[in-house]
Amino acid sequence: MSQATSQELLEKSTLELAQMLADKCAIAPNDWHRLKSNRKAQANQHITAALVYLQTSQTEEALAHLQQAVGWLDRSISAPPCPTHGHKH
Repeated sequence: MSQATSQELLEKSTLELAQMLADKCAIAPNDWHRLKSNRKAQANQHITAALVYLQTSQTEEALAHLQQAVGWLDRSISAPPCPTHGHKH
């Protein structure tokens, strides 16, 4: 990491850094099928979302996302069905 980039990161708030990380770890809609069963990707998405909620003092939402992350990691939850399949339009 360059010195300029490091300095830019140091100038960001914890919330800004958490949001950047959450944005980076979010599963994009066009990647959903590919990553729907990827436990690491799913847990990453929930853990980083929990960090954002924690920074904004939304502890119940943070806890819910942490519980989802644990579920992915301990294999107690699995991928939901595709949101675009099975719906009648």
